[in-house]
Amino acid sequence: MIKHIVLLDLPADYDRDTLAEIMQQIASLQEKIPGFDHFEHGVNKDFEGMSESCAYAFICHFRNEDTSRQYIVDPDHNAFGQRLVEMCNGGVEGITVVDMALAA
Repeated sequence: MIKHIVLLDLPADYDRDTLAEIMQQIASLQEKIPGFDHFEHGVNKDFEGMSESCAYAFICHFRNEDTSRQYIVDPDHNAFGQRLVEMCNGGVEGITVVDMALAA
């Protein structure tokens, strides 16, 4: 399994409705991409004070690396991603992505 973890550095006044819409659009890709098994997202509470530049995060659960690669090249994913880039502080610099392969 691959967990695609995305951290977003958003300005304090980011449009919450727009972000919610983008999250719904990403979630809809589960119907389109076989092996995109689960999606979750939410506000970063940063209880340890170690990620204050991350306002929001989401995680896509992919069955395997092939599924992850399908997601990466999907045109809808790229369109939603561009909208996120436009929302983030510093554009693409405001997005951190980790693709974690779970140990068997």
